[in-house]
Amino acid sequence: MTAKQTVTTRGGERIAIVAGLRTPFAKMATNFHGVPAVDLGKMVVNEMLVKHNVDPLLIEQLVYGQVVQMPEAPNIAREIVLGTGMSVHTDAYSVSRACATSFQSTVNIAESMMLGNISVGIAGGADSTSVSPIGVSKNLARALTDLQKTKTLGQKWSVLKKLGLKDLLPVPPAVAEYSTGLSMGQTAEQMAKSHNISRADQDKLAHRSHSLAAQSWNEGKLANEVMTAYPAPYKGAFEKDNNVRFDSTLEGYAKLRPVFDKKHGTVTAANATPLTDGASAVLMMTESRAKALGYKPLGYIKSYAFAAIDVWEDMLMGPSYATPMALDRAGMTLNDLTLIEMHEAFAAQTLANIKMFASDKFAQNKLGRSKATGEIDMNKFNVMGSSLAYGHPFAATGTRMITQMLNELNRRGGGTGLLTACAAGGLAAAMIVETE
Repeated sequence: MTAKQTVTTRGGERIAIVAGLRTPFAKMATNFHGVPAVDLGKMVVNEMLVKHNVDPLLIEQLVYGQVVQMPEAPNIAREIVLGTGMSVHTDAYSVSRACATSFQSTVNIAESMMLGNISVGIAGGADSTSVSPIGVSKNLARALTDLQKTKTLGQKWSVLKKLGLKDLLPVPPAVAEYSTGLSMGQTAEQMAKSHNISRADQDKLAHRSHSLAAQSWNEGKLANEVMTAYPAPYKGAFEKDNNVRFDSTLEGYAKLRPVFDKKHGTVTAANATPLTDGASAVLMMTESRAKALGYKPLGYIKSYAFAAIDVWEDMLMGPSYATPMALDRAGMTLNDLTLIEMHEAFAAQTLANIKMFASDKFAQNKLGRSKATGEIDMNKFNVMGSSLAYGHPFAATGTRMITQMLNELNRRGGGTGLLTACAAGGLAAAMIVETE
């Protein structure tokens, strides 16, 4: 058992999520084609400040994340501060925890408040897979470095003549784990096979996610937390996530072929998240500061936990490790929760984690606990759909989930919600939030 956690300031004030906002999420090379992550971050933070009538000079700290780093703007957080009218003295730094990045940025702001260093802050994350850093080969990189030391034409030629045509080709961003060489999709395939997750069940979960997301959009539930964007060249407004299948039919999923194991696989483009562009942010305050400024919080952070597990097998099983820690720290059980959202990187990963939540054997062998975390009530689970439908701009998903959860809890009259996500590198996050 993990000791109970108190997410309050030294004076006992709770840490409030006052507001949250995101851009619509766009599949790679569509509506946000050519828009870098730093511009997406500025876009959503500026709109959140305007929408909620927040003086930018009130922001004492901004922690922001980006997974696909751009060499031109390595500290995306500082660029957002400088591009949204905040004081040049506003503290800002960037973080990366793969797909759990904006959970990390949210926790960092919370911990600054717990220490008494700030009372108003912004957390979030942005990623663009449409504007990715294109590298060069190791041989070309070395040659370019050596060229700086040369003086004569002959010396330059002696360096360049060693290069082959292949050395001159651009190197796209890596999609595989540096440590294992495995892609996320290959890991999802491994989890599907190891835990007997069928293709039919994966397709069923994907269809469920798209159907619930489409329903949420149609009922207007997302209108207040998704801004309207006007990306260059300003040909029109972009208002809704363009990955959501508003006409989803279960039969349509069966037509797609596996992507990562073409002969025996079950993971397809439809039961996996697409590469996505987007940004999200949350405005956070201490309880007393929110009251003094006249803001009614969406809710509060009750507990959080991070986990790191083996990368060679079941690398995306992190939610099954982080969740029981977050529950212990909140003094709760799975049955106490009003709602649950688990990031759906892949249907296979999601279903494997659902199985392990309910497995006593997993709890005993992997967690050192006598009993399973618990069986998930699917009436509480991903009730508005999740990443399979909305898409997954890596660093933006965490604060998308936090905002969406708190708004839905408030619509239901209050309660507590669990948010959990797997991440590359065997990382994971879990957070419990509450509303009144």
